[in-house]
Amino acid sequence: MRAVVLVSGGMDSLVTAAMAVDGGRECAFLHVTYGQRTAARERRAFGEIADFYKPYKRLVADIAYLADIGSSALTDSKIPVPEEAPDGAAGIPATYVPFRNAHLLAIAASLAEVESAGEIWIGATQVDYSGYPDCRRVFFDAFETAIDTGTKLDTKISVATPLISLSKADIIREGLRLSAPFELSWSCYVKSETACGRCESCRLRLKGFREAGAEDPIPYE
Repeated sequence: MRAVVLVSGGMDSLVTAAMAVDGGRECAFLHVTYGQRTAARERRAFGEIADFYKPYKRLVADIAYLADIGSSALTDSKIPVPEEAPDGAAGIPATYVPFRNAHLLAIAASLAEVESAGEIWIGATQVDYSGYPDCRRVFFDAFETAIDTGTKLDTKISVATPLISLSKADIIREGLRLSAPFELSWSCYVKSETACGRCESCRLRLKGFREAGAEDPIPYE
């Protein structure tokens, strides 16, 4: 089966791609840049991950208008990136990009329909996550209904969220089992050469590697 895999360049999307390839999917990799602080570094990570897995198709889409809309620390330099580990129970953090995953999935659905792909894979998780409302399985179920309603009658596309119930440590263990190249991924919200180690994304990543009993291969300040 063909699948469109959303590959941001981060750790979760890397493991998602590894799982799709391991599952025998014929993959098209989709990277979406949306005006985030580390867009160039994430684009580089995507390219290196794609070079590693060699999908039959790769596409980079630019929706930088999300930065113009604003209201997120990831796209607005005036809003500081939190330096504490995120807690979904504490409310929606400043790094939330309003309704971002809907934009990503809409592009992926268009590509999947054209490519006759039956699945969209996305590395969202409800366990060690930042409280983003568009990272819940209920959201992806609703989006599947929207895809089914808004595409051709013979189009059937499901949204696969293989990491949805996994902790960061479990995600890392799965990536290690699949020999995923973690050294090619990038998670830092702030820096592009040496990860800061302080932003919420770095803290989650480091916590996951620590709990998995493994060493993170990317450089940190």
